[in-house]
Amino acid sequence: MSGRAIHPGLKAALEFGPALAFFAAYMWLKDETFTLGGTAYSGFIVVTAAFVPLLLACIVLLRLLSGRVSRMQVVTAVLVVVFGGLTVWFNDEQFFKMKTTIVYGVFALILFAGLLMGRSWLEYVMGELLPMRQEGWMILTRRLASAFSFLAIGNEIVWRTMSTETWVKVETFGFPLALFLFLWAQIVMLQPYVIEEKERGEE
Repeated sequence: MSGRAIHPGLKAALEFGPALAFFAAYMWLKDETFTLGGTAYSGFIVVTAAFVPLLLACIVLLRLLSGRVSRMQVVTAVLVVVFGGLTVWFNDEQFFKMKTTIVYGVFALILFAGLLMGRSWLEYVMGELLPMRQEGWMILTRRLASAFSFLAIGNEIVWRTMSTETWVKVETFGFPLALFLFLWAQIVMLQPYVIEEKERGEE
């Protein structure tokens, strides 16, 4: 289903705003402790509890305005709800930190599963945005599946060996920037496989 055009700034705010809000709120409340019903909750737990409904609200609004949300956003939202809920329920920040590992791990497994069947699920998701020959899609899918695997491993290393503040910074800026630079480099390297508009007109 084709989506409706919305202002790029609004789209970016809905997609990236929740993560930036999580970062700002955590930096503000990281040293605070809140007591509710006789149980003490750290600033991280409180911010996580607020982040889950904020993310869902932004996704719903994006769906209403644009007419669509990506499958990656849906999977991410489900895992955020599950692990964010576990984090608050058990008052244990480790659940939310593990969420990132599972998100990247799930994406890697999905792409690798498609490759085993000789298909590129990435083309299924992004084919309209980036017309490219089948060989190019297979190369990009293999590389991105590997990249997601490394990010999952990287998250495990960061949250298990570093402070919560460091993890929040890496989660908010480090991993997305690494993924963006990786995709940008791949698009440049895979230009020979891109189908130009002239070629599409001849098909």
